[in-house]
Amino acid sequence: MDRRNFIKIASPITVLLASGKVAQASESWWRNFAAPKVALRFAIASDGHYGQPGTAFENFFSTMVQRVNEEHAISPFAFTMINGDIIHDDKAHFPGAKKALDNLKMKYYVSQGNHDHASPAEWEAVWGMPLNYTFAHKRNAFITGTTSNEKGEYLCPDMAFMEKALHENRKKENIFVFIHINPAKQTANAVDCPPFLELLSKYKNVRAVFNGHDHDKEGVLTKNNIPFIFSAHFGGSWGTAYRGFRVVEVLDDNTVVTYILDPVKRINEATLEAIKIS
Repeated sequence: MDRRNFIKIASPITVLLASGKVAQASESWWRNFAAPKVALRFAIASDGHYGQPGTAFENFFSTMVQRVNEEHAISPFAFTMINGDIIHDDKAHFPGAKKALDNLKMKYYVSQGNHDHASPAEWEAVWGMPLNYTFAHKRNAFITGTTSNEKGEYLCPDMAFMEKALHENRKKENIFVFIHINPAKQTANAVDCPPFLELLSKYKNVRAVFNGHDHDKEGVLTKNNIPFIFSAHFGGSWGTAYRGFRVVEVLDDNTVVTYILDPVKRINEATLEAIKIS
């Protein structure tokens, strides 16, 4: 992979500009800039693989839930997104996974991954939300879509749904997209969805697309000036040495700061410069 296109964020802070350029900032800049200005805070955890044989999946879920709740007690999250591969293949594991996630102290949302083998009706019966949906929090819109199906196939997002969702939220200051599989063919396990990328590029308020799926990816990839942000994994049998989750903070000047908790220490910090939507 071209190192220029993969930004593995560490200290000093990497700043992702709206123009697509990359700059660096110091630790002192980060402390002075970000600490007092958080307007919205949410968490993203992906790839728990509840039920995967040979893994301590119950412990992985309880650890993630405990740490998210601890962070929430310090500085509240508006919600947590569980971004796909919640279970490992067998739909009989959905009740156990849901019971574990129901211990989160804040609202949580889910997206379907390729290991979440369920029909649209089965998915909604378990989670109380469809495969494709939107929600909002003040000036921010969130679009969640499936990139798989009951067979576990790798798919591009539903274009009709995405076109409608993006259009309806065109006046929001920020749009954040949650889909499990990277749609820009930026990793070995990604899919290639040129029409979807073209659609995203039409909306300058799309601040980031959050992906799961690639357990060993923990940073930011950019394409067409769109950041595709990975969150490693909190379960499963492979990936980064740690199992953690991502925190995203929208500041009151519309700058976006994001980092991973591993699940205790803060790593891989990145900042997306504020944009103005006319």
